Amino acid sequence: MEKKITYREFQKQDAAYVADIIKEAWNYDRLTTPKIAKKLSTLYLYSCLSNQTYTRVALENDLPIGIIMGKNAASHKCPLHYRLKLIGAIVSIYLSKEGRKVMKTFESVNHIDKDLIKEAGCTYEGEVAFFAVSSRARGKGIGKELFCSLLDYMKSQNLKNFYLFTDTSCNYGFYEHQGMLRRGKKDTTFHINGEQATMSFFLYDSQIV
Repeated sequence: MEKKITYREFQKQDAAYVADIIKEAWNYDRLTTPKIAKKLSTLYLYSCLSNQTYTRVALENDLPIGIIMGKNAASHKCPLHYRLKLIGAIVSIYLSKEGRKVMKTFESVNHIDKDLIKEAGCTYEGEVAFFAVSSRARGKGIGKELFCSLLDYMKSQNLKNFYLFTDTSCNYGFYEHQGMLRRGKKDTTFHINGEQATMSFFLYDSQIV
């Protein structure tokens, strides 16, 4: 049977599927226990949903396989229901010692992102808040379709530029193929589960024409 690909806005029934996409994309199961990995992906999901004005979900036979979220900085207001979900997710993960330990790593990443923005010295009107496609759905043009839909949204909002954060755990070359420019890079070393890992974090941006 031919698989049907459709697109629409994020809906609440998508949450569990998108959280699984996040967990896979960021390799959370390699960082911590399955229980904490699930909580991390839920926390990240509601953090992104609290930071968006646009969502587009790709579905294969009505099941989510990819998502992109974007933000118009001027019109952004965090929806109350997502803020409450985010607070609940934060509390849940900080209740355990393992959760608190893992969150220190993510807090350090947030500091890196803030430094990259500061060093860029640019005021951005738009942001790619989150973008990921399930590994089983890659190579089908779904990522390109989602990215183009966000560009169309930003153009409709008359935004002049936008940015995103990415790192070496992702296919950051995709953004270069879409004409985005790397504006900043920071390398850091993490110690997780007795292992040492060095990663590079990037800031990419683009003018909207």
